[in-house]
Formats: sequence, C-alpha cells, structure tokens
Amino acid sequence: MNLSPNLIKHFADYLRLELSLSDNSVEAYCHDVHLFLQYLEAEKVSTDINAITQETIENFFAYLFDMNIGATSQARIFSGLKSFWRYLTQEEIAEKDPTLLISSPTLGRHLPEVLSYEEIQKMIDSIDLSQPTGHRNKAMIEVMYGCGLRVSELINLKISDIYKEDGFLRIFGKGSKERLVPIGDSSLKILFQYIEGARLHVNVKPKFTDTVFLNSRGTGLTRQMVFLIVKDLAEKNGINKAISPHTFRHSFATHLLEGGANLLAVQQMLGHASVSTTEIYTHISDELLRDTLTSYHPRFKKQ
Repeated sequence: MNLSPNLIKHFADYLRLELSLSDNSVEAYCHDVHLFLQYLEAEKVSTDINAITQETIENFFAYLFDMNIGATSQARIFSGLKSFWRYLTQEEIAEKDPTLLISSPTLGRHLPEVLSYEEIQKMIDSIDLSQPTGHRNKAMIEVMYGCGLRVSELINLKISDIYKEDGFLRIFGKGSKERLVPIGDSSLKILFQYIEGARLHVNVKPKFTDTVFLNSRGTGLTRQMVFLIVKDLAEKNGINKAISPHTFRHSFATHLLEGGANLLAVQQMLGHASVSTTEIYTHISDELLRDTLTSYHPRFKKQ
C-alpha cells in the first residue's frame, strides 16, 4: 500500500474516533504526514509504506533542517509521524515502524556537525575522476564547501549566474533573495573542468541547458541524490559523523570564523536574514577553544 491522501484520511478517522483527539490535534498530525508525503513526491522517493525506511525518515529531517525548520517544529512533525506509524503497525498496514530507532529532534540551540578541512580534502581526493560523475561530484563538493551554499542553491545554480572573470556566483536563496558569493580560483577551476569537460558529454534536456549540475539523463539533480553522494563519500572515507550536504555549509562558516573572518561578512555570504542565525557558528568555535584548553593546558588536563 502507498502513502496517499486517502490513507491519511483513514488515519484522521482513527485519531478522532479511537483516540478522541480534538479537531486541532487531528489537523496538526495529518498536516505533518501530508508534509512528509509532499517531500517523498518532490524527491521522487517511493511512497510504498513498506519501502519507507529509517534512512528515508532521517533524510526527510535533514531536508527540514536544510529549510531552517526549527527544532520545536521538527519535534512536533516527528511526533506526528510516530503516531502515524503506530496506527499503520496496529492496523497491520505496515510491516515495521521506521521511526522506532530515531530520537526526537533535540530542543534548544543545536550545534551542527562540522567536518575538518582534512576530512573534506580526504573526501574530495577519494572521488574517482575516471567515472562519468567524478568531475561533477568533485565540483559539487568544492562549491558547497568553497561557497557555503544550501543544497537547494547548489542544484538550482545556473551557468549564466557564474561570473568567471569577477570570481562570483549569483545565488537565489530563500524567498528568491539574491546575493553574490565569492568563489576561489581553485574551486572555479574545478567547476569549469566539469562544465567544459564531462558536462559536454551529457545529453541535456531543453529545460536544463543552463543548469550547472546534471544527472546522467540530462536533467537537474534532486536533494536526495546529493545527500546520497555525500553520504557515500563519508562512508567510503570512514567518517563517522551525521553528514548531509548542509554539513559543508556549516564547515564553510565555522572555518571562516575560526580563521578570524568578520561575522557580518559571513552572514552576508550565507544569506542569513539575521546575524543571530550566523552566531551559532561562533559557539562551535567556542567549543573548539574549550577542547584545545582541555587537551593542552596543564590546569585543564584531567589528573
């Protein structure tokens, strides 16, 4: 059976009749499941109930995090999905509950996972450039880390928005807000090695002639595809962290601030509406300072 509006309607009846929940609660729970269904359809992921795994759910929450959905909202959505799968397993519609081993998103300010420069370089160096997707994947990692792009900004990047001579990318972020982001010479070189090399051998569909990053069918990549590429590279290199495409954006900001970059300049490059959002990366740097003291200062070392 597939996840569908009709199945969600039956779930609503269950909440109302079996659990005696209020109309507002029923509406909220069903909204959360509809949101998950919309994600599956947009990312072209199977809606077969028994094909949905723990990884599918985790990818959904990585997507919500990428969209800056707060921890409180994520926790509520997770609660809705858990109730939905409790219903499915009770009614024997689902064979297993993919939410069972997932912890609810932690409330409060979350310090994102960050990769070290060495880990990022290791991932880039491990990409097999003899494969058809090698130069594309290398360029993607370079641009995500080198420019701090959101995954949605990466997959929607246009060739016409690359100002090669000036060393800038024109990025359309949330709410179609436009910003210019600098791109370094090395990242730009790798990007054009893909655009003027491997990309020329792709049979590009008419609607995607200006799209930078393409799949083998000549259309744009999805967030899910980028997530899987990043996850595969991390596993291949033995990096045991909860990594998503957004991790490169976190690493970009953290490494800049650790190197002494101006907070307002980093805010502008990230496209944050408020500097308070960017300030979370200063807390990561504070953690690094504390770890350094704990490791090396005689007064902090454990006896």
